[in-house]
Amino acid sequence: MINSKDRYFVERKYHDPEKEFDAFDRMAYHGMGYIEESGLCDEELLKGLEQLSKETEQLPHPVARAKAIKYVLENERLYINEHDYFVGLYSLNRLANSVSFSKWKEESRSLRDKGLVEKEKDFNKAGAVMIFTDYDHVVPDWKSLMELGFPGLLERAKNYRKIHIQNGTMTEEAEAFFDGIEIQYTAIIDLIDRMYNFAKTQTFEKASEITECLKKLRDGAPTNFYEALQLIYIYFIISESIDSYQVRSLGNGLDNTLYGFYKKDIESGKYTKEDIRNYLSYFLMQWSAIGNYWGQPFYMGGTDLNGNTKYNEFSYEILDVYDELEIYNPKIQLKINRNTPDNILNKAFDMVRRKNASIVFCCEPAMIKAVMSYGATLEEALSYDIRGCYETGVRANEVSSTSGYVNAAKAVEYVFTDGFDVGYDKQVGIKTGDISKINTFEEFYFAFLKQWEYLIEQSMKITNDAERFLSFVNPSSMYSATIETSLKNGKDGYGGGVKFNNNAMLNCGFASAVDSIMAVKEFVFDKKELSLKELADILKNNWEGHEKLRLKIKKSPHKYGNSDEVTDTYAGAMSSYYSSKVNNVPNGRGGVYKAIFHSARAFVIHGEKTGALPDGRLKGEELSKNASPVVGMDKNGITALIESATRLIPADYHESFCVDAMLHPSAVSGEDGLKVLKGILMTYLNKGGQSVQFNIFDSEALRDAQKNPEKYQNLQVRVCGWNTLWNNMSKKEQDAYILRAESIQ
Repeated sequence: MINSKDRYFVERKYHDPEKEFDAFDRMAYHGMGYIEESGLCDEELLKGLEQLSKETEQLPHPVARAKAIKYVLENERLYINEHDYFVGLYSLNRLANSVSFSKWKEESRSLRDKGLVEKEKDFNKAGAVMIFTDYDHVVPDWKSLMELGFPGLLERAKNYRKIHIQNGTMTEEAEAFFDGIEIQYTAIIDLIDRMYNFAKTQTFEKASEITECLKKLRDGAPTNFYEALQLIYIYFIISESIDSYQVRSLGNGLDNTLYGFYKKDIESGKYTKEDIRNYLSYFLMQWSAIGNYWGQPFYMGGTDLNGNTKYNEFSYEILDVYDELEIYNPKIQLKINRNTPDNILNKAFDMVRRKNASIVFCCEPAMIKAVMSYGATLEEALSYDIRGCYETGVRANEVSSTSGYVNAAKAVEYVFTDGFDVGYDKQVGIKTGDISKINTFEEFYFAFLKQWEYLIEQSMKITNDAERFLSFVNPSSMYSATIETSLKNGKDGYGGGVKFNNNAMLNCGFASAVDSIMAVKEFVFDKKELSLKELADILKNNWEGHEKLRLKIKKSPHKYGNSDEVTDTYAGAMSSYYSSKVNNVPNGRGGVYKAIFHSARAFVIHGEKTGALPDGRLKGEELSKNASPVVGMDKNGITALIESATRLIPADYHESFCVDAMLHPSAVSGEDGLKVLKGILMTYLNKGGQSVQFNIFDSEALRDAQKNPEKYQNLQVRVCGWNTLWNNMSKKEQDAYILRAESIQ
């Protein structure tokens, strides 16, 4: 395992942890240990790029982009350090974008439909839909990378170029596509050679291993476990930080991508298990040190066509090393099925209950069904990648961008304001009529659906318009070279080169909307305690002067997450309404839209821009997240929550569906606690659930952590699809976790 001295230096490789750090802007920082004389600083690189752009501005975008990336890679300061087995680059803030991506993005906006550009701005500012162009859910074909290495991928691309020339299919677009790949991959190989030449001049203990590793990767594919790890890291750091494509999985299942190397090296005596654990610890620490707020994902496990589990002995080693390091980044996704070995489940459960480890449990049966629902074969679905938080996609043949975070709670708000956004002071929704003229619950519910439908459909129009320029703005040469389908088609992976060119439309603030609809039904129309107009006035004034009514509504049993029959019937219908409006609707890139039940940070961002709601929520408070209840409203236990969540038909969400569960430590302690957790997980799986993640908290402990943060430096919290430290959260966010912890005690 990594020793304490090396760990100290690796933790400072990307930024100084003693200084203020913004995890959302993580690539803007510099760490320690870089070789100043090996390259230029940021300012010098930017000047050189600006000069280069005068020579490349008339070139096709893939070529101009590749040349800019080549310049950065040629002039980057390097990191070959005695305290680390892994190399590094100094300037990680996507500097090549200054003369390519950033300029072309602005250019594309001028070419787009002006009305839709304005609507996009309105949706974002009002908090109705968070919508942007997404390049952050990319998984390369790691199998090709491992089998061919960087030189082999370059050679394969050259061979496909020859085939297109022979077949008469070499268009100008295809020529620029192959030029971009050749320039960029040649630059990557030259970078590795530059690292190699510096490493071989060093005399520190690790230098010879690093040198030999770099030589092998410069000349071909990885031949052992350490080389495979180094390749993953080099691809990641260049793609995410020099290019502009986040690498949203380390391996096509990290355990399976590396298992062949692990097994061969152990059997041959090349490495011992302790050697493997040592390399792995340095590898995992790279992402812990980078400090991405969202976390860097990798997944493990799966099931093959014969029904056998794909977990292996190395899978357990990964969990054990991660456990021993006591980190929360990278984050781990576990593919779960009825055949998942108990030693894997128990290890993961124990990690979660001891330290809230950054693990999400992803149930294969529903996920496979979801992937097949937009045209994938069983074989394609079985080998699906998990990207980002828990999103699914066809391996090496799907580009899926998350294009719109639709705020269901805003649709409720807009019924009361006739589509006018009070916070933004502009008409953003549609006119569904003066609230005083709505006389029945049926009319109110229908108006809500029409507002929701408008947000969904307009988001699709905006996306279709914007995504005409995906590969124009950001050619994906590095990614596309790993995808054989893209090479066969002679097209950029983000320009129609793959089989599945899809979009995901996110269902956000759902439980807040459900509970609000139920409050209107119960208190306005069933019990007739007030009129819709009176409720509209109360909401406009943020419940001021009506605290008793607000608390009465919040205490109503008709809340999503409690297995309440009426509520769950409406929730199920609303969920199906959303998925049917989204799933398999053709997009603008020859693919389809996919519904996704995931919120990322929209539950906070949307919440800040959403007014008071009928369920008793105050203006500006966070909304519900994922397919989970409103904070503090699930009072009937985990079984009731599972009943409510699975009534939403999780497999109807073709990109992902996740439930956040909170349990008290006393419920999952000891050997019996492991059985309880397995029972919960398997119940959820058997009822058709997709992903589930746990926070195991005692509210008294959380209150103490809030008062005495110095005692809880390592306390982790599962936020949405990632973990963060309790002490890194705002008091407002902490209060929400305390409230939910109180509700389950």
